[in-house]
Amino acid sequence: MHSERSQWLARPAQEALSKKLGLAAWILSAVVLLLVVAMQKIVLPLPDGWSTAGLPAFHAAVNATVAAVLVGSLTCIKLGKVKLHRAMMVLAMLLSIVFLLSYVTYHMTNAPTRFGGQGGMRTLYFILLSTHIVSAAVSLPFILFTFIAGWTNRFAAHRKLARWVFPLWLYVAVTGPICYWMLRPYYG
Repeated sequence: MHSERSQWLARPAQEALSKKLGLAAWILSAVVLLLVVAMQKIVLPLPDGWSTAGLPAFHAAVNATVAAVLVGSLTCIKLGKVKLHRAMMVLAMLLSIVFLLSYVTYHMTNAPTRFGGQGGMRTLYFILLSTHIVSAAVSLPFILFTFIAGWTNRFAAHRKLARWVFPLWLYVAVTGPICYWMLRPYYG
């Protein structure tokens, strides 16, 4: 167990690659921000017979899967299973990319769904939704930086970032499906 961790920790940091990937992370974060803003303004027509109405359920399932993968990944690294940890983090990143592309597609092809609940449920929904959105926006570049630090063997930086990025990413992955289930009765 510890020999695998020791072997990984002995790898030299790839500083030059980390800097290049860091620049790419900032650019990607800006592109995602622009996409999210654009999806509020752009409506794309779908070909006859096509529908993206089922995507919110898919988004909730992907987010729930990301949450499970994140918890599994944390368990793996605590057990010293670095290869499995890395593989799970790659899976979490890939699932998040699929989610993001699908999410933007849905919002560019459908009118927004409004929450119809009242009272305490309405308040709870909007608290969860607003903290989910803010956490997702804030966490994206830091998720990328944490991933890059681990990928380029900058383990001290990776651990330092992961201590606070992991719970934030997990919060986003858990609150997404909760918001979906609360909004589900109001989809057309």
